Amino acid sequence: MKTDSIYMEEIMEIYSEKPNFGSMKDKTHSATLKNPGCEDELTLELEIKNGKIKDAKFHGKGCVISTVSASVLAEKIKGMNLEKAKRLTKKEMDNLLGIEVITTKIKCELLPLEILKKIK
Repeated sequence: MKTDSIYMEEIMEIYSEKPNFGSMKDKTHSATLKNPGCEDELTLELEIKNGKIKDAKFHGKGCVISTVSASVLAEKIKGMNLEKAKRLTKKEMDNLLGIEVITTKIKCELLPLEILKKIK
């Protein structure tokens, strides 16, 4: 794992750039969830063709952790089979973020993954 200062720099860079943020014109699937413990509410949109996630984007409002988590998750699942993507774990999310998220922010970290699991 990275040191705290490197982690914060990378997390804040992703947060400010928000890769994969926005709405999709050609989405085939989407789902929205609100984190009951805070004001985070995100929508994940996917374009699935031939059983594979061709593109993924998210939009909504969220804290730094949920926004960055959604951004890196959207990038990770591109090219994956939807069912395989739904099997990603907290440990894999920690690895994508480069950190182990503190207990009070785990629901924020996992919100995008929970949204993904709602998509049929």
